Amino acid sequence: MLKPVLGLAAAGVIGVALLKILSVLLLPLVGTLLGIVLTVLKVAFIVAAVFFVIWLFRRKSGGEAPAE
Repeated sequence: MLKPVLGLAAAGVIGVALLKILSVLLLPLVGTLLGIVLTVLKVAFIVAAVFFVIWLFRRKSGGEAPAE
């Protein structure tokens, strides 16, 4: 009667152990990737803000820059 329960408990213990091992190995990788993605988004936001300010000043100054 306890054999199916013991098999289920063993699978649970093995699953938790594998989860702990994988979290130790993969969390630094996930953190690094998240940091890279957020840095790229921050740079893109700054570039977009600069382009917006340039567009705003060109619009207020009365048109396009003179051609060379």
